[in-house]
Order: sequence, then C-alpha cells, then structure tokens
Amino acid sequence: MSRARMLTILFIPLLLAWIPAGAQVGVEALDASLSAARAAWNVPGMAVAIVKDNSVVLAKGYGVRELGKPETVDQHTLFAIASNTKAFTAAILASLADQGTVSWNDRVQQHLPYFQVYDPYVSADVRIRDLLSHRVGLRTFGGDLVWYGTPYSREEVVKRARHLKQAYPFRSGYGYSNIMFVAAGEVIAAVTGGSWEDALRRTILKPIGMDNTLLSISALKSKTNVATPHGEENGVIRTYPWYNWDNMAAAGGIISSVDDMAKWMRLQLNRGQWDTLRIWSEAQSRVMWTPHNNFVVGGPSERAPHTNFSGYGLGWDLRDHRGHLVVEHGGGYDGMFSHTLLVPDLKLGVVVLTNGMTGIADAATRHVLDAYLGTVDSTWITEAVKRERDAKDRQKNQRLSADSTRITGTKPSKPLAAYAGTYGGPLYGDATVTIENGKLVLRLLPNPDLVADLTHWHFDVFEVKWRKSFPWFGAGKVQFVLNERAVVTEMKMNVPNNDFWFDELEFRKKR
Repeated sequence: MSRARMLTILFIPLLLAWIPAGAQVGVEALDASLSAARAAWNVPGMAVAIVKDNSVVLAKGYGVRELGKPETVDQHTLFAIASNTKAFTAAILASLADQGTVSWNDRVQQHLPYFQVYDPYVSADVRIRDLLSHRVGLRTFGGDLVWYGTPYSREEVVKRARHLKQAYPFRSGYGYSNIMFVAAGEVIAAVTGGSWEDALRRTILKPIGMDNTLLSISALKSKTNVATPHGEENGVIRTYPWYNWDNMAAAGGIISSVDDMAKWMRLQLNRGQWDTLRIWSEAQSRVMWTPHNNFVVGGPSERAPHTNFSGYGLGWDLRDHRGHLVVEHGGGYDGMFSHTLLVPDLKLGVVVLTNGMTGIADAATRHVLDAYLGTVDSTWITEAVKRERDAKDRQKNQRLSADSTRITGTKPSKPLAAYAGTYGGPLYGDATVTIENGKLVLRLLPNPDLVADLTHWHFDVFEVKWRKSFPWFGAGKVQFVLNERAVVTEMKMNVPNNDFWFDELEFRKKR
C-alpha cells in the first residue's frame, strides 16, 4: 500500500467525525468522507445517490470513468448494476400479480412447460416465489458458466439447468441462483407476450422516467458518459471491456446511473407509488420485503454488530440494523461492483455504483446509514479496507500453498496426442483439446473467449493459462482421467475463483 493511500485511510475517521448525530445529517461531510473512501479503496470511479423523505439529497460522481483518462464520473455516468437488477424483475412480477396475470404461488411449469431441475417432483412444484428467493436447491452461482459468454438463448440456459446437481433439500437451504432469475424473466415474457425488456420498460422505466437506463451493452454505442470496467491483475488495476450479459438480463443486465437509480429508490420507498401512478400495491412491497428464505444469524461481529435477523425476500436481501428493517442488494459485473440499500421506515435510500471490484459499495452504504442514525462508525470503511486486503493476502497464500504441492520430475502418462480430442457433457457443451506448435490448447466451445494453453504440471495434470484475461478468474488446472486400460476418458477442470464453477462442468471424451 502506498504512503498516500495509507494517509487517506487514517484521515477518514477525522472526516467522519464532522457528521453530526441525529436526523440533521451533514451532506457536505458525507460527501467528503465518500470522496476519501474512494481514494482509500483505490477505486478509479464511483457514483453515489442518497434519497431521504422522497427527495434526492446527494447525487454525485467521484473519480474518473477510466484510469489514466481525464473524464470524470458524475450522476449521469452509466455503470452496470448487475444483480441489483433482480429487484426490478421481482417488481415486474409484483405488478403482474396485482393485475391477476400471475400469482406468486403459480407453478413455474404452468408458464414454462419445459422447466426442469434435478428432480421431477421439485420441477413440478417450483413456484414463482421460489425462483426469486434462491431456495430451489441449487448451488450458489451454479451453472453460471452456461450463460457467461455463450450463444445460448435464455430458454436454452433455463433448459440446461436440469443437469445441475442438487445442493440442498428443496426449500430447505439457500443457493444464490442467477439461472432461476433468468427463468423468472422467461415467465414474464411468457405471460406478457413480449420480452423481459419490453415489460421492464413498460412497467417501470418509462413511467418513472428512467430514461438513461439501458438493458444491453449494445446500447452503449450511442452513449458517451460511460464508465469503463476495471479489475486487478497481479496487483495492478487494469481495464476490461464491457462483456455481454444479454442472455441473463433478468438476473443482472441493467446498466444505469445514480440519477436514474434515485428514481428507482424513491419508487421503492413509496411502496410502488409514483406521483399519481400506482405501479404495484403496498401489499406487494410487503411481500417482496418479507423473508422467504431465512439465514441463521451468528454472534455479534464487526460486519454485523446489530443484526438479529437476516434473510432473502423476493429479489432483495433483508436484515435489521439498530431496530430498522434494511432492504438491500449488491451487484457484481466484470469490472464493476455496486450496492443498493433502503431503510423503509426512515424513507432513506443509498446507491453506490463503481467501476472497480472492491467492497467499497457495500461499506459506503452502511456508513451512510449509520450517519443518518447518528451513530457513525468509521470501521465500515476503514476496517473494511483492511479486511479486503487481508482476504487478498489469504487468497495469494492459498495459491502459493497449492502450487507448492506440485511434484517435480514427472511426465504425462501418454503422448500428447492421446489427450487431444473432443470432450463434452449435457450441461455446458463441448470442449476441444488440440495440439498446436507441439503443445496442448484447450477451447471451451460455447464461449469463444475461453481458450487456454495447457502446460504440463505433474503426472496427467496440466496448468490452464487463459489467452484472454478475465476479472473473475485466472489460471487453473486440468486433470485428464485414464481408465483401467490407460485410455483417456475424461477431463476435469479446477479454476479457483468465487463465482464460476468449472468443476461442475462434465467433460467426457467423445472422440
């Protein structure tokens, strides 16, 4: 860490001390502390909006849209909001429920006859509310490689979910599932006769004037005030191109600004009312803000010192903080993290959009909340920086420890030609291993960006070195499995990361 950055972190508590206790929050002090936090977290750019009592009290940008370039972030700068999209999908369904078009308890197969998961009974009994509360029984982020960078349609992504393994009993656990929200978007398309995008524009975006909100990266071509994604590679912050998420848009495809997101927060805090227009009923807000999937709350911790309950509603994370209901959600996109936090009884909303991949968005919303409660806790920002740095150090040490298990002096069991061929399975599709310039090259065919050179590691294990850099994952390993006749029959992948599970992909040798 640089000396300048360390001094910035140490200075933050002084800035926080300017914020007076009670309802009269010093917006100038909040502004100063948020600016200092951006520098402390080393995030290129950030935008923040705060809504209180149906008014926007702060909508501002900090830093730059792209590292090394002068264009600054403002309240209109566009960022990917990623999984903050999920609450929009739930809200569309809430409006449709008010109209009687759907019910939260409708079986998904009633609208999507092709819908299947790991078990026939579960497939037949999954309800719309199950899709939106991550309780179907799938592993967190299970199947995300099926949509990531692939040509599969939304329907095809949902159909392939039947090949995902069960992770916990139906409705008796939690597995954060993007694919189930894709299914929810397809339910909306089925019952409205249009697309998820059509329903979102008609139901929410146009009525409340979210005119600067986009639903695909293809629409960015006509925009100039756009943030560039950034991530960290080998300790250095670098830019990444925008990545197409169209086939999972209902789970994370919205691109917006804090100016537009302030309108969204006002609509939420007014429980579906926008001026004279009722978009969904107050009763539906209560349904979406009711825990449908409850989490066990541990003992007091520095990250949740005042939490007595925690759970997931319909498109929202729910918890309490100092006696107040907190309705929130985060979002993670390739090179952009964000967070939205609402406190209904205080009529308070905070959204933080960033063009970096750090925890500042989550920490900053909590810092603003405590400022409005008159109980400013500087650790939301200062301690969170330290926690993130420590986590990165642990991950680095884990990689070094894994590398230390390499057994030197070994060689592959077979000639390289024996490993070449086509491998595949029903969940993801095919992969090929070819010999190029005397070395093995791996290609995961559904995503043309997933091309890697394979370097011998030990025995029949090869290191995966991607030709393209990804913000989510780096190098990994491929193990070729031989049968009792020493014939290569399968390829197993392990690419350590926290979001995309290469180990769940089945690659059996086909030819």
